[in-house]
Amino acid sequence: MAGISVRRGLSAAAAVTAALCALAGCGTGDDGGDTAAASSSTTSGSPSATASDTAVEPAAKGGSVGASGSDCELPVTFDLPAKWEPDAVDVDPDSEFAALAQQGPLTLVCEIDAKPAGSIGFLRVWRGEKSAASPRELLEAFVTAETGAADATYTDIKAGTVAGAEAAYTVTSELLDGPNKESAFLVPTAQGPVLVHLGGMDSDEHDQMLPAYELAKSSLRTG
Repeated sequence: MAGISVRRGLSAAAAVTAALCALAGCGTGDDGGDTAAASSSTTSGSPSATASDTAVEPAAKGGSVGASGSDCELPVTFDLPAKWEPDAVDVDPDSEFAALAQQGPLTLVCEIDAKPAGSIGFLRVWRGEKSAASPRELLEAFVTAETGAADATYTDIKAGTVAGAEAAYTVTSELLDGPNKESAFLVPTAQGPVLVHLGGMDSDEHDQMLPAYELAKSSLRTG
């Protein structure tokens, strides 16, 4: 697959990306019926249901991503646990696989693999064009574009010192035992919104990786 590739010459990257998108929550957002169902079941609920309120302590810092010269150059930087491996994602917009890297108003730009650290899943980073929409509006557009998304709860947060929005929701798929937990937070930057998403092969894997997600959120910096 030439449409989506991970840098550093991983020849199977596109196949891995496609498979894990299907299994761990990387919706295409182009299925009108499923998207409508997700939208109708997505609500603004109590902050107590969000990922930030699960009393999960951030993981210990083992590295970072986002700075110039790092594996994924981003408008933000944040810390990662040891052994988590980031890879930039290159997308050919004319490829038949481009939809795998597009969800709502955002495009997949980086995958941070947890497998070397012993978990099956990714932190995925998505970017969008500058917009007058609020972080919450953009986050809702991302979540409702994911096929099978439901029961979303949104809250306003600070990621590091940056005001943003966070969602906790579930995704149901024929390929999964589900419904499985997913979490995402979005912050605005001078170069457009940046969203960090955590899925996982199942809810147990998601919960095991929450300390990495909390580390990313608590350590995020812009500029």
